[in-house]
Amino acid sequence: MNSKIAIVTGASSGIGEVTAEQLARAGYKVYGTSRRGAQGQSGKRAFQMLALDVTSDESVAAAVNEVLRLEGRIDLLVNNAGFGVAPAAAEESSIRQAQAIFDTNFFGTVRMIRAVVPHMRQRGSGRIINISSVLGFVPMPYMALYSATKHAVEGYSESLDQELRTQGIRVSLVEPAYIKSAFDANQLQPDQALDEYRDLRVGLDLRVKEALEGADGPAVVAKTVVQVALAATPKVRYTSGALAGRLRFLRRFAPAGLVEAGVRKDLRLDSQPALRKLTTAVPQ
Repeated sequence: MNSKIAIVTGASSGIGEVTAEQLARAGYKVYGTSRRGAQGQSGKRAFQMLALDVTSDESVAAAVNEVLRLEGRIDLLVNNAGFGVAPAAAEESSIRQAQAIFDTNFFGTVRMIRAVVPHMRQRGSGRIINISSVLGFVPMPYMALYSATKHAVEGYSESLDQELRTQGIRVSLVEPAYIKSAFDANQLQPDQALDEYRDLRVGLDLRVKEALEGADGPAVVAKTVVQVALAATPKVRYTSGALAGRLRFLRRFAPAGLVEAGVRKDLRLDSQPALRKLTTAVPQ
């Protein structure tokens, strides 16, 4: 039997790279993508790299058409490409920065899906896995823009799965919590930082680094992706890792106020002097 063909975006490092490797071990022929393609990549991989910029319609079309030219089919698409903004107040990111993160995290996913779905529909089969986050269903103060992109991916994916089931195509979400990878090390800084939030940003940055020290590695997410890819009857949502599972349970069954209080306690928001200074400065 010929190998099934998979495309994994954002596969140069972290979750994408490990996912592509594990899919290859599971029997898929995998094409990973990144903006630079195979340039600057060292070491032997179990998959081939292609150049692809998910913010460009032309680049997306060229990469998908290249895989179809080489293989004649695409059985699985894993949308992983994305970036985040370091913890900061929502007002510290410009509209331009907000548009940039949506263009990659959300519209990049939409572009890829629009490019592969016509082919999958014609074949009457296919699977799409979108890497989301617990921030797609749990509030995260000072990561509002990233959280908003993941909420958008979740709503889009749920609706799309309902549309495409009758075409033999399923869409699933994989939702990890903290993952120790290059993704967090390479987050953008807010482009309109305000002095009023400086101390608070420092405190949040330290707290996130603490959480990442004990976090799962990318292999946990990759294992979930392979599970979804091979499932006979996939679900729409899969949490990845123990913490993500607990958060999903709490979000489903606990009162909203209790969840919000837990988030604030975990981030130590109400104990930070900078936050108290901000809140007491607001006119009542």
